[in-house]
Amino acid sequence: MEIMLVLGLPLLGSLMLALFGARRFAAELNVGVSLATLAAGALLVVRVIKHGPILALREQFFVDSFNVFLVALTAFVGFTTAVFSRPYMRIEEHHGRVTSRRLRLYHSMYQLFMAAMFLALLTNNMGLLWVAMEAATLSTVLLVSLYRTRASLEAAWKYFILCGVGIAQALFGTILLYFAAEQHLGQNGMTALLWTHLNAVKGQLEPRVLGLAFVFLLVGYGTKVGLAPLHNWLPDAHAEGPTPVSAVLSGLLLNVALYAVVRCKVLVAGSIGTSLPSHMLMVFGLLSAVLGAFFLWRQRDIKRLFGYSSIEHMGIITFAFGMGGPVANFAALLHMTVHSLTKSSIFFTAGHASQAAGTQRMDDIRGMLAISPTIGWGLVLGSLAILGMPPFGVFASEFLVLTTAMRSAPWTTPFLLVALGVAFAAIFSRIQPMVFGDTSARPLPHSPALVPVFVHLAMVLALGLYIPPALAEWYRAAAQLIG
Repeated sequence: MEIMLVLGLPLLGSLMLALFGARRFAAELNVGVSLATLAAGALLVVRVIKHGPILALREQFFVDSFNVFLVALTAFVGFTTAVFSRPYMRIEEHHGRVTSRRLRLYHSMYQLFMAAMFLALLTNNMGLLWVAMEAATLSTVLLVSLYRTRASLEAAWKYFILCGVGIAQALFGTILLYFAAEQHLGQNGMTALLWTHLNAVKGQLEPRVLGLAFVFLLVGYGTKVGLAPLHNWLPDAHAEGPTPVSAVLSGLLLNVALYAVVRCKVLVAGSIGTSLPSHMLMVFGLLSAVLGAFFLWRQRDIKRLFGYSSIEHMGIITFAFGMGGPVANFAALLHMTVHSLTKSSIFFTAGHASQAAGTQRMDDIRGMLAISPTIGWGLVLGSLAILGMPPFGVFASEFLVLTTAMRSAPWTTPFLLVALGVAFAAIFSRIQPMVFGDTSARPLPHSPALVPVFVHLAMVLALGLYIPPALAEWYRAAAQLIG
């Protein structure tokens, strides 16, 4: 029942907003649907905690500690982003950047995008997982191109082409996965693609076919994660789409794509009996962290800056999952949580700062503390949090990753330290002039919704100081499932 609610509410909301998305109450309806989905996600979490993993609808849907954690995170950030987008999109309409017709498209596609992510997280069918990822791509293409400017259309086209090529690689990997499983599970028809069935017989699957399948799956879904050198779509999509879309792209979609990679890694690692999948994740993750950090120095657009920051952090998370083991997996899950919360809050403040200054160029954004202390402090605190300053939770997760790397793969430690140091210097040097000093910014025509910013940052701060035992046990259970 809870699974159907989590999947059905955003779909129903998308249909309703396709009809009423241009009305004045559309933003409130979008918030209401997101709140109802969050409540359904909370019920699903309670059920999994009480009764353990769930198989539903002829085993087509599967929920365990790993994906229910991501469902809860996705529902929460989806709700707070909907709250933020209510005044943000009205300011965009006031400035003439969107029309009521485009607002209807925005609200409808936002809920469809959320539904696609929930389907990807909850499905037990690897084929349906691919379909859900493709649906997420198509819905976000329309969101990225919402402004219909030359730059936004180019960014949407680039996003569509690169992620389309990537998702085609993932499809071929899924076909190879079915080919390897067919001789053991073929008599069961399409259940040969059910993850739980594949996991049960992974030791019997042909290792060479599984190894080849993982290469295609990693390249395919890794494109959606934004792993270097497949990352080129990500900064453009973040910079040219509406800020709420940037928040959910960076805070949620990248997690969902990485979830698909990790599910595939569990199968392949159990089949081929070598560390090849782990080493591939570590190399791609380390490359992404280093390149993402150095590219930060060249950015002049505030949203592109934090887009490259997302590449760096997803590289760290991928690297941690590649190392594997209880501590590294725990650190990766914690970093997933704090990165989603922190990066979405940063995009919230960056979006309102851009609206106040009338530009996304960092050289033209000055003195935000003078025009709006809440926006200024939100930008300062969010930047300190994402840079891993103690006592924020990002510091705790990065410290766990570093200490685990020193023990398990000491040769990687200098690369990680260089990436973190370069990213710190690049972002900190850009943020100071934007926050302090004189300003020519204008007051916003609607009060910004900055409560989500400080709620997110408070949660990140709390996770840096104290992880509740129930949450820590949840992370440990998920880390053990990943292996």
